[in-house]
Amino acid sequence: MNDPFDLVIVGAGAAGVGAARLLAGENLSVVTLEAAPRVGGRMATVEIGGLTLDFGAEWLHSALRNPWTRLGEDVGFALDRRRANWRMQYKNLGFSPEEQEAAGAAYQAWSDALAAAPDDCAAKTLPPQGAWNAYVRALAGYVSGAELEDLSARDYAIYDAAAGAENWRVPHGFGALAAAAWPQRIPLRLATPANALRLTATGVALDTRGGEVKARAALVTVSTAVLAGDAIDWPRELSPWREAAAALPLGRNEKLFFEIGNAAAPFEDDTHLIGDPRDSASASFDIKPWGRPMIECFLGGAGAQAVAREGPACAFAAAEDALARLFGANIRRALRPLAATHWGRDPRIGGAYSAALPGRADAREALARPFDDRVFFAGEATDPQDFTTAHGAYASGQRAARQALAALTRQDPSRQDPSRPPAR
Repeated sequence: MNDPFDLVIVGAGAAGVGAARLLAGENLSVVTLEAAPRVGGRMATVEIGGLTLDFGAEWLHSALRNPWTRLGEDVGFALDRRRANWRMQYKNLGFSPEEQEAAGAAYQAWSDALAAAPDDCAAKTLPPQGAWNAYVRALAGYVSGAELEDLSARDYAIYDAAAGAENWRVPHGFGALAAAAWPQRIPLRLATPANALRLTATGVALDTRGGEVKARAALVTVSTAVLAGDAIDWPRELSPWREAAAALPLGRNEKLFFEIGNAAAPFEDDTHLIGDPRDSASASFDIKPWGRPMIECFLGGAGAQAVAREGPACAFAAAEDALARLFGANIRRALRPLAATHWGRDPRIGGAYSAALPGRADAREALARPFDDRVFFAGEATDPQDFTTAHGAYASGQRAARQALAALTRQDPSRQDPSRPPAR
């Protein structure tokens, strides 16, 4: 593994896919190192018991401008363009229409106040003793994965303002789409974690268990938890980037999946509800998506932290209790725990997606800056408005790839393809 490359991409998640697809048509030697045995990063489709489960990202947010929409069409993946059912409370169970209206108004008022909040801590924008503060916390936890005390109001407002209304899904799996989108022209070394990145006289060198990989430049797409942490030995010259990553910690989001083992259970296809809108740790339940005999329980913020603290068995029990309160005790016989995610405990990831600490929304721009025309940074945390999303990650990979291409071309103009316009 001692061949010198023009560029090494570190990580084959959404950002890595974006970078690889842009670079596949260029006159450069490129290799990608991925710690996991698969492509996708925080996009992961798993088949269990004949059911397709998206352990990670599953929604094409802002779908009309989302590059994964076009990618899905290009590689032959069907897209579900129906309106997201997040606002549905099936049969108003445990949440009357009047309560839903009041809770929705409380969330909207909180959201509207964020951009102009005098204090950048999102928790301080909540009204004291607000009747629906727990509901606001639950929804914000689904979106950001963070507790409001640890969340920049400005950062949340930037994302909220940029988000489009269209949210679509991939029935065959968003993670499967990511894997299918990897360009064959870019060599991919799976299950090959980088242990160290070193700066050399001619570029960079990465230490792996398979040997050293040398390149003129590196495009780093790892999560902020990995960049700020100790899983990879980073040179001291990158300390400012690691400090920026630490200001953008990963929130906590996890999923539980139940299989529905009784066809007579009182669940209807493609329905949704929140277990307890008065509990900030409540799960959001997606029931029988596409008619499949399963329930996906989505937990954010406090709810996901409870999974980490108490373990998946307790989390399944709490989710089952919530469903039994709404549908009746008899449904317990129909529910079979199927799978639980553990993003927070995955050393290659370390959480869900980035959430800027109060006063540190500026860290995204700092993290996106290249170092010395030889280390370039991508990943959802570096996108100025679509952070926390797979399309923000993809766009950041393409942005970093353009930066790297321009730098490498400046160093060696003979590598510029004359049929292509200059990189921007």
